[in-house]
Amino acid sequence: MKINEKNLCAFASSATPVDREGWLDMRGEVGKSYQRRWFTLKGNLLFYLDKKGDKEPVGVIILEGCTIELTEEESYSFKIVFHCEGGRTYYLCTNSQASMEAWMKALACASYDYMKLMVAELQRQLEEAEAEEAADAAGIVALSPSEDEPKVPPRGQRHNPFNKPPEGEGKAVPGSRHHKDSVKSEIPRKKVPFRDIHKTYGRKILTDRSEWRARLKLREEAHEKPLIQL
Repeated sequence: MKINEKNLCAFASSATPVDREGWLDMRGEVGKSYQRRWFTLKGNLLFYLDKKGDKEPVGVIILEGCTIELTEEESYSFKIVFHCEGGRTYYLCTNSQASMEAWMKALACASYDYMKLMVAELQRQLEEAEAEEAADAAGIVALSPSEDEPKVPPRGQRHNPFNKPPEGEGKAVPGSRHHKDSVKSEIPRKKVPFRDIHKTYGRKILTDRSEWRARLKLREEAHEKPLIQL
């Protein structure tokens, strides 16, 4: 695009988003006196006007091939230095440390060269992140078990080697848990109905009771005092 005075004036007064604007004191090109100007930063173009709201700027600084540096001439002052042959140096001054730092940061990040470096750095970080993600995915695939590797047996088929009896001993020690388990497994237990158990022990109880009553009756007949009365 061809840039001329008319295009610059139209761009300065357009609704294009403003990166930063405010009052700055600017030193003249000939003398060392400072004049108060209204500055507007749009992209890599720094416009300065006599007062806020003017349609035509007094001048414009294209922020390419320059550096932003501190100065010791005035408090809160800095300069825009063009290092090309015949390049001008612009001296600017603010009213606070915070304002000076904010302006210097905004101007240093406004150039096209800086934006290219930022895009290249972001592209590099993106490529590294994609490479790491691909490496992680490959690692997960490599660590997955193959068909040739041994598989863990089901829970019901697992065997604990520490439950084996010590070598050289054919049988478990009597009274130990292993011995009880072996005895239990060798002698099957027979289920007996409760009715049969009741008959077996009930008959013995009835027999003992009958004998006791018979002896008690003999003592009463022999005029002996009974020991227990039912």
